[in-house]
Amino acid sequence: MTRLMVLGLLKLKPMSGYEIQQTLQTSEADRWAGILAGSIYHALKKMEKEQLVELEAVKNIGNRSKAIYRITEHGKKEFQTLLKETLQEQSVNLPSNLYTALSFIQDLPKDDVLEALYNQKLQIETDLEQQKRGIQVKKEHMKADEVTELIFHNMYSQYELQIQLLDDLIKIYEKR
Repeated sequence: MTRLMVLGLLKLKPMSGYEIQQTLQTSEADRWAGILAGSIYHALKKMEKEQLVELEAVKNIGNRSKAIYRITEHGKKEFQTLLKETLQEQSVNLPSNLYTALSFIQDLPKDDVLEALYNQKLQIETDLEQQKRGIQVKKEHMKADEVTELIFHNMYSQYELQIQLLDDLIKIYEKR
């Protein structure tokens, strides 16, 4: 995912690793795409060796230097390939850890079950609010087309569906 995201952003304009990181963090894309800051720099170095990106300039800012990268023609072709492959990947990810735990839930005391379910629900609600804030920031910086709006709606629905499952589980275990 990191390679696709970095190449996609560099297709928009040349950037430094820090600018890529800030763009991803501002829009909360680093969270839903699972991209760690360190992986951006690693990917840039690796893709430079593969001639997918190249150094456009080095800007000196005080005692520090900032490398600005741009995508190459080879990188644009790789981006197209990655994009097509990614669109074909299975996109439904079931909460298998939760399902596995639920298979053996009878082995935990009721209070432990409820505490765990409440904690997970709180974390998911917090994550949903962070996503909504990130999306709001993204909308402030760019126009959201109908595909982007659809993505936002689907993302919210995934969170809300999981929250509903946890609410239903909590109701069951509060009765016990």
